[in-house]
Amino acid sequence: MEINLPQAQSEAAAPAEFVQTQSWLWQPNLIVFISSGCIMVLELVAGRIIAPYVGVSLYTWTTVIGVVLAGISLGNYLGGRLADRFASLRFLGLIFVAGGLASMGVLTVDRVGRLTPDTWPAVAEILVVVTSLFFLPSLILGTISPVVAKLAVRDLAKTGVTVGKIYAFGTAGSIVGTFATGFVLISWFGTHTIVWGVAAVLITLGLLLALSDRRLLLAGLVLLAAGTIGAATQGLLQGPCLRETNYFCIKVKDEEKNGGPVRVLVLDRLVHSYSALDDPTKLVYGYEKIYAEVTAYQARHASPLRTLFIGGGGYTFPRYVAAEYPGSDVHVIEIDPGVTQVAYEYLGVPADAAIVTTNQDARLFLERAPTSRYDLIMGDAFNDFSVPYHLTTHEFNQRVQQWLAPDGVYMVNLIDGVRGDFLRAYIYTLRQTFAHVYLAPASTSWREASRTTFVLLASGTPLDETLLKEVSAAGSGILADRLFTEAEIDAILAEGAVVFLTDQYAPVDQMLAPVFRGETER
Repeated sequence: MEINLPQAQSEAAAPAEFVQTQSWLWQPNLIVFISSGCIMVLELVAGRIIAPYVGVSLYTWTTVIGVVLAGISLGNYLGGRLADRFASLRFLGLIFVAGGLASMGVLTVDRVGRLTPDTWPAVAEILVVVTSLFFLPSLILGTISPVVAKLAVRDLAKTGVTVGKIYAFGTAGSIVGTFATGFVLISWFGTHTIVWGVAAVLITLGLLLALSDRRLLLAGLVLLAAGTIGAATQGLLQGPCLRETNYFCIKVKDEEKNGGPVRVLVLDRLVHSYSALDDPTKLVYGYEKIYAEVTAYQARHASPLRTLFIGGGGYTFPRYVAAEYPGSDVHVIEIDPGVTQVAYEYLGVPADAAIVTTNQDARLFLERAPTSRYDLIMGDAFNDFSVPYHLTTHEFNQRVQQWLAPDGVYMVNLIDGVRGDFLRAYIYTLRQTFAHVYLAPASTSWREASRTTFVLLASGTPLDETLLKEVSAAGSGILADRLFTEAEIDAILAEGAVVFLTDQYAPVDQMLAPVFRGETER
């Protein structure tokens, strides 16, 4: 008798649970598409969810990616072991339900608060927060693909094709989840609603796979719907943000500063601006007072002033210029339309303000041929430790120079610590474009502080330092007291290695690492 060996092997290789997969629900490629998409949605929203607590930096995204990949990797391994022992539609459904419940745990971030002692470094806090929230969901969802592959392989002769399709659809799901989250979901729904939606999708699919009894299935879906309504009424789907955009978690609150009420703008975890609603000329930050003195100096030479702001934030200083120097051109480049809208709705910018805003990345705006020459270009786009490196480079400075008037001043603030790695690099890079660079710290304790705001002035023509100090003395006097001499700036540059920041090499995050860690010694 003739035996077809491959067919015999194929029949022998069919899983014992194969009969149970004969259901309209058994769509293995679709199942891994959904599970992989959900993993990537969680990974994308992870950075936004933790931003109000630990900020946004290279370290947060490195930790998020590393923790999620670690969870997926371990989940793949454990899933393979479990698949060999328990593979069935019911078991797969239970995994989906467990993944959904673990995803819901992400929403406890608002109630958890700081998980490590205050003495621990920020990097450790980031690692603990991300691991506690995202490792378990990633691990559970990582077990799905091996179980699906086990159930899907019906013929050993086609194992490669079957598994290849599962990997392909899983990758496709990851791609769709990534683009949908980044381009649509976050700005439409907000991160907390997205996380709950992911959990609901996973639990619903899990119940459909695990429960054959229609009454139990209906009861489970009703319970899920009730939980969703309860979560909405308890504010679990709202999150801590007044408004979530593709760039920031925006919060606004009221405080008392300098003897009066101010409206505070918080972007992610950083207090970005203080705005006195009834007095647009009130300035709280030291660097803003330096900006005001330099603006007064420039107003001695140009009237009306032509000003360009790189970064709007709370629009505190654009409001100041518009109020203090009527008739001046006040142009703002603000990448986030949501920030601009909040400034008009909550931070006292009147609807008829003489402020022209362009919502675009400043680098893209300045790449075009200059349409105007500005007396002052003011940079305020460096957000805490999240510094857009492409606005720090020699190439960007070259573009700024093209938009400056011959006697114009480029004024920018940055944060650095006692080591001053970023400060030295930025000064050196500015000097490659501008013949004259000036420096003033916003604090007198900059040598001891873990972080200090510095103001840098760059121009193609020398400033009249005598007049500059006179104007400063008539104001807050900060600049007159703290303006460094050229020799003092040279001494700072000589204190350590100097990096020339270019589009090809700008390790800003690494240079700011000591500041991020809170180091107070060189």
